[in-house]
Formats: sequence, C-alpha cells, structure tokens
Amino acid sequence: MSDESTGLSLQDARNQFIDYLKEKGRASATILAYGKDIAQLVDFSLTREKKSPEDLTTNDIDAFKAKLRSDNYTAKSISRKVNSIKSFCRFLKSQGVISDNPASQVTHPKYEVSPPRILTKMEYRALRDAARDDERLSAIIELLLQTGMRIGELANLTLDDVKLDKHQATIRAYESHDSRTIPLTTAAVKSIETYIQIRPKTREKTLFITKTGNPFLVRNIRTAIDRYFKLAGITDAKVNDLRHTFIAQQLAAGTPLVYVSKLVGHKRLSTTEKYLKFIEEKSQKDSVKLEEL
Repeated sequence: MSDESTGLSLQDARNQFIDYLKEKGRASATILAYGKDIAQLVDFSLTREKKSPEDLTTNDIDAFKAKLRSDNYTAKSISRKVNSIKSFCRFLKSQGVISDNPASQVTHPKYEVSPPRILTKMEYRALRDAARDDERLSAIIELLLQTGMRIGELANLTLDDVKLDKHQATIRAYESHDSRTIPLTTAAVKSIETYIQIRPKTREKTLFITKTGNPFLVRNIRTAIDRYFKLAGITDAKVNDLRHTFIAQQLAAGTPLVYVSKLVGHKRLSTTEKYLKFIEEKSQKDSVKLEEL
C-alpha cells in the first residue's frame, strides 16, 4: 500500500506509531522519547521535500544522522534515535504503509558504554540528608534507593500499591513491564509513613502528588531530585543512577543474581550480569553496601 492510496503524511504516520506504542503499554518515557525522535526525523524530511512514508529513503535517514552529528549530538544519542527510527519503519511496514523498510540497512554509530554510576557511601548519605526535611522527596529518594524501581514506575504508584504490613511491608511496581512485588526496608516504610501523614487529603489515588492534589509527574520528580543532587554536592549523577546503586548494592551484598534481576524487573538476566564485572573491578574502598541509617 502506498501513500498515494492512503493519503498518509509522515506526521500522520508518526501519530499512528505513538498510538500503537500506547496500545502496547510501552513506558511513558519510551513513548515520549520515540515521539521526539520521530518528530525530528519528520521535520528533517520536510526540508528535503519528503512528505509521505513512501518518500523516505535510506539516504534520507543517513543524511539525518549526519545532521545530528553536525549538531553535536553524541554517538549514544544518535544511536538511540536510530533505534527509534528502525522501530517506526518496522511499524510502517507491518501496517502495509510502506513496502520496503528504508531503515533496515541503517547502522548504529559506535560508542563506548560507560560503566553505571554508583553512588559512594558518602554520596548515599549526603543525598538522604539533603532531602531529610522534604517528606515527599525524602520518601521518593528512599524508595528509589531501596527498591531499584524505575522513575516511571514510582510516578505510577497508587496508595493501593503500598502494603505497610508490619510483618512484611511491600510495594507493587509496574508500568509497561509486568508488575512485581518488592519488599520494603524499615527505612523505606518509615519514609512512606512520614510522607502519608503530610500528604494532601484528596480523592486522588496516586501516591506522590503535588500540593494541589495532582499526580507528581516524572519530569517534575526528575527536576526535584536533580536539585537535591546539587544540594548534596553530588556531581555527574542522574535519577537512574539511584537504580544502578541499588542493583550494585544488592549484588555486592551477595544477593542471588536471578533474584536481583526479578526484583528490579530486568527482562534479561544478561542485563543484571553486566553489573557483576563492574562490581568485581571496584576496590573495597569505594564499594557500597545497602544500609539503613
């Protein structure tokens, strides 16, 4: 089926792709990233007078890659955008919008994968101390550090997902991945209980909310944690590094690999295994252990 018979523009195709990702239950962060990447491709294609999916060629995508390089995008960022484009083109072909996949021969730029950023024991304490007087952010940071959940999963939590049973407190994490139950440490339970006491009274079921009773969005959570990184004097760290820290701590403490993989929701055991080599190379001086202060 060609664009001539469907009248589908590249922008329309992008919108259909986003709807498809939503129907598949993909993570909100993934949908947002794919949407931005394909929007960039659409805008670039229009400068080359390519308005429909059938107009898009391998040369156009390679030219888009070259433009990204000239705009000083990192090889890692370009590789992510190439991945988005490949997914987009596979979708178009599966829907019969295009007969040939122009992205099938497009290659990823090579780049070195940096080791995960693991907070040191001092950084771990400093971050918790910096947020100690902010009950909401203190609970958020505690949960991320002591459950390893993704920020999208944390933003998606409801009051019903938290079970503060004194014998075995747990929390249910889910978004685009299968739901899983994670045990809560005493410190995590205490931080949640403290936050719930000052949480605005509202019918909103989302666990973490704003002062006006609206869900605390991922981008705002990320901004708030970045502020506390700065206050704690922690440099070159991002929100996802709290997840990295939890995984490293668990493995360094001897927690079975398979259990850690299930705990953090990795789809492949090999993803968890990558942390082992890094931990083995770390000296005893800067290794970290999970502890409740």
